[in-house]
Amino acid sequence: MTNPYKGLPDHQFWRRGVSGVEHHRLDPVVAPKFRIAPTDRVATAGSCFAQHIAKRLVQAGFHYFITEDGTDLPLEERTRRNFGVFSARYGNLYTTAQLRQLFDEAFGRRRPHDLAFPRPDGRFVDAFRPQIEPEGHATPEAVAAARREHLDAVRRMFVDCDVFIFTLGLTEAWRSTVDQSVFPLAPGVVGGAFDPAEHAFVNFDLAAVEGDLEAFLADLKSVNPGVRVLLTVSPVPLIATYEKRHVLVSTTYSKSVLRVAAEQVMRRHDWVDYFPSYEIITGSYAGGLYYEDDFREVNNLGVAHAMRCFLRNYTEGGVRQDADALADGVARTTDVVCDEEAIAATA
Repeated sequence: MTNPYKGLPDHQFWRRGVSGVEHHRLDPVVAPKFRIAPTDRVATAGSCFAQHIAKRLVQAGFHYFITEDGTDLPLEERTRRNFGVFSARYGNLYTTAQLRQLFDEAFGRRRPHDLAFPRPDGRFVDAFRPQIEPEGHATPEAVAAARREHLDAVRRMFVDCDVFIFTLGLTEAWRSTVDQSVFPLAPGVVGGAFDPAEHAFVNFDLAAVEGDLEAFLADLKSVNPGVRVLLTVSPVPLIATYEKRHVLVSTTYSKSVLRVAAEQVMRRHDWVDYFPSYEIITGSYAGGLYYEDDFREVNNLGVAHAMRCFLRNYTEGGVRQDADALADGVARTTDVVCDEEAIAATA
């Protein structure tokens, strides 16, 4: 009789691949499907954690692709108005439903029923990126005009990027009962007013998440045949849950669905890969070392570890040898923009 496990590499065994490795040296990436060259136009979208990858790519000298950069504005103004946080100013795209509807809107396949939400101060915000403009807009028409300009930049980003990195963040969301549009925040948190006749809570299941992701990938490939996609799952727990259960249980459900959806899609396409930032940060081997005192925010140590693995495995052109030094030059985690924080701030 032969033992099918005999002779397998170390990384396929817990003792030799995890417990027998110094925690800061653990690298769970095996056989990446592609590498990113310094000249590749890399675009990012998704939850808050996606911003860490963008910042490290810029520091490493890679071409972080921004189609909405506000170059005509002073640096302080660009920062205040969230230019450069993502490749375009769409804010956090927490769900695959948001990603799919953004693509459809950018290419003229949908027009949302709700667009401008009023604020208590009389200003208006874009319902789908309510915190992009700190001062808001004077009128709903101004919101619509700004969104048209934004969608032009989004369309260019999808068509011209070489690599698209998307971080899946949540399964819980709020949507319109009129046209099923999904919002990044519940109406009433930053702008608008919650109306149970027009707004409903949804917690997407695996079929919905995977279906939206698969549909988006097919559409993206149709307008950008050479694109490569790298999926990640955010290791940041939910800041709040609307389910009638503990937030820890909801977090486990949400991350499990997102992780399986990414796996299913990745297995079907040779141009789609998965980077295990979630496993690097949340793995039991780290003993919670990679979280701040609130057990939610990822600290600089965790970001540096994840980015060492990313740069070492997914980049080329001399960067791989300098991965440790580049990853250690991390920005403060407080520099990350996260729309979800508004829930706790206003609850």
